Parts: sequence; structure tokens; C-alpha cells
Amino acid sequence: MASSMRSLLSDHSRYVESFRLFLENSTEHQCMLEFVEKKLPGIISSIGIGKSAINILSVGGGSGEIDLQILSKVQAKYPGVTINNEVIEPSGEQILSYKERVAKTPNLENIKFTWHKETSSEYKSQMNEKKEFKKWDFIHMIQMLYYVKDIPATIQYFHSLLEAKAKLLIILVSGTSGWARLWKKYGPRLPLNDLCLYVSSADIKEQLNTIGLKYQVYELPSTMDITNCFIKGNKEGELLMDFLTETCYFSKTASLDLKNEIMEELKKPECSEEKDGKVFFNNNLSAIVIEP
Repeated sequence: MASSMRSLLSDHSRYVESFRLFLENSTEHQCMLEFVEKKLPGIISSIGIGKSAINILSVGGGSGEIDLQILSKVQAKYPGVTINNEVIEPSGEQILSYKERVAKTPNLENIKFTWHKETSSEYKSQMNEKKEFKKWDFIHMIQMLYYVKDIPATIQYFHSLLEAKAKLLIILVSGTSGWARLWKKYGPRLPLNDLCLYVSSADIKEQLNTIGLKYQVYELPSTMDITNCFIKGNKEGELLMDFLTETCYFSKTASLDLKNEIMEELKKPECSEEKDGKVFFNNNLSAIVIEP
């Protein structure tokens, strides 16, 4: 019965396992790294002009893999300048991984790291309580707006902390991705969870237009190999289906109707493309750069 379906986020170890598989089977990190490599240097070209220190805020920095790539670009652009990198991340495990990564990475001497083990809304409340309104030269929110209750208020708050030449970078799934289509069509029939919102770049652009902020959008093409999802009883396929639907043990708990409909949907050209006998899900991301 569909009623026994529960959110993937309610089972931490299964979520971690399915997320790991998602990264292994997709070009998620590769497409972000390509963006950091090719586009970011231009985006940050004026954030540190005339500054003796650059302040960067990573909102939902996770285990720091993308953060460190971003920092290397800032270092390259502003050699020798002190960088204060503060990270807001609610997961203790992720912070631990981040610290381990920093310990293993050379040439970070001029970067000072500070971690805040809290959510973005907890950070905002704390800063407001302390009446601290620290300004930042670069703020980034990568793949984290799904976990925020009030997205427009969150964007407006962090936008208000930007210095005159700063930038706010948001990366999340594209409005043209298979995710956006899947969520729009099946979101109401999947286990709703307070912790996670089905939101794509199309929604964010709409909200930015309403707020009246200036921004630029870059599309980051990406795919995920979901071939195993169509092999009955395949363990990896089942984990990827959990990740696609944000549902714990989707294959075992979803109604037959829903399963069949989603499997059909996944094969449609709007969601995936078939190539050399494999099925590749459209995992496109959007990078949105907001001006101060």
C-alpha cells in the first residue's frame, strides 16, 4: 500500500547509501567542477579588489569537496590574500569529512576555516539575536535550498549580507531537468516530508523576479545512469529509485500503479535518453549568480 511509503530522509543510512550511488552514477560533481573551472573565475573577478581579506560564506557546505575547488579559484585570483571561509552545515558527519579533507589538502595556509554546526535558519536567528550583520564577499548555496522552509526569506537574508562587489551563487536542479518534471507530476503522490521541498531553478527564478533581484543563469548539463532501475530486483537500481523518488524502499512500498507510472515516465524523452543500451536521466543543474 502507498500509505506505508515514507521519506528517504527518515532513514539516514539508506539516504547516505543512495546518495553515494547517485554521485557514482551521475556527472553531478563533474558538471559543478567544470563550472567552477570555466565560469567561476569571471564571476569572482571583482569580489576581492583592494581587500586585505576576503570573506566567504558556504551555506550547506557538506563535506567541502566543491568548497575547496571554489577556494582554489579565489586563491588563484587573489594570491596571498587572507581568506576567511565560514561554513554553515547542520550535519556533524559532514563537518568531520570536511575537516579531514582540509587536513589532506595542501596550500591552504592563507585560509582560515570556521564551521557552524547549524541550519541556515538557526544561523540567521543567532546572528539576529547577537545583532551581528557581518558582510561577505562571496556567499554560495549549493544543492541546499530543498531543505529550507522559507526560500524567498532565506535568499533575501543572505543577499542582505553581500558587500558592494560581492556575489551570491545558488546551484540546484534545473527547471529543464528530469527532476523538475518528476516532482511536478508525482510530488503529491510521494511521501511528503517537512525536511525536503521539490524546488527547481524555475521556481527560484520566479521568486527572484518577484523580489526584484538581478541575476544571471548558467545551465550545467548533467546525466545519471539509471539503467539498473529497470532491472527487476537489482539492488543498485532500487537504491537509485529511492533517491529519484525521495522514498525509502520505493520498490517495496509503492503501489503497483505508481511504480509502473513512474517507470514509464522515467523512459520518456523529457526525463531521460537512451544511448548504447543504457538509460541516462536528465540531471541538469542551474547555477544562478545574484548581484548585490
